[in-house]
Amino acid sequence: MELANQLLRRLPVWAVYLLGALPAPWLFYLGLTGGLGVEPVRALEHEYGELALQLLILTLAISPLRRLLGLNLMKFRRAVGLLCFFYVLCHLLVWLLLDVQIPSQILTDIAKRPYITIGMGAFVLMLPLALTSNNLSVRKLGRTWSRLHRLTYAAAVFGAVHFVMLAKGFQIEPLIYLGLVLCLLALRLAGSRWLRQLSGALVSGRT
Repeated sequence: MELANQLLRRLPVWAVYLLGALPAPWLFYLGLTGGLGVEPVRALEHEYGELALQLLILTLAISPLRRLLGLNLMKFRRAVGLLCFFYVLCHLLVWLLLDVQIPSQILTDIAKRPYITIGMGAFVLMLPLALTSNNLSVRKLGRTWSRLHRLTYAAAVFGAVHFVMLAKGFQIEPLIYLGLVLCLLALRLAGSRWLRQLSGALVSGRT
């Protein structure tokens, strides 16, 4: 694992942004040229949304990977989170501009279709996270920044549930994503309890 961490330390963050963003124009090109099947708009919407969910799960996995396996991806966490929001935005824009297209229908769909309501909830939760993912916000907000970014957990659950509700009939893939999100949140909770217990034990040992 040390070799992997050494290689990761040499990888510049800008390369992660570049490589992470490349699928967006490629998928759009496939949609224009018939490479996404007979319903390119729906397919493009799905691909962007699934990429966003995968990146969101990776964001949640970074801390457990370091704690349990020793794999250190911490310097890329902000990049992965912002790429996730980028694909959420692409997913939303495809739905707004290419799928619905009728402004009056947008609010109706948000209000009357639960899976869209939950999806919009995930977007709203992620918006302040994206806006404060910079060094200035970290300095200005202090401890509040960490509390604010716990919204990631709720956004991940909303995003996974949104995907499950979109599926027609019983499909295992959306359930796997939901299961991964719940497992990672459970690991996060267990890790926090373990750290509190360890801190309490250390304090007790000193007194």
